[in-house]
Amino acid sequence: MHKFTVIVTEEFEADTAEEAALLMYQQLTKEPAPLNYSVADETKVATDLTLDREKADEFASVDHTADPGNW
Repeated sequence: MHKFTVIVTEEFEADTAEEAALLMYQQLTKEPAPLNYSVADETKVATDLTLDREKADEFASVDHTADPGNW
């Protein structure tokens, strides 16, 4: 299994970094999950991704931990 670093890429106008983080937190509690991400692999190679909402919601609804390939 590989390790990835996933960064949400959303922009907020704020006075401080803490306020921007709080605005992100507020958005996460009230709206659907974001679709724009930057994903870096173990070699630190980054890829920007935009997920399709319908496919992402379908993936999220399935328990992938039950897949023997994940054991």
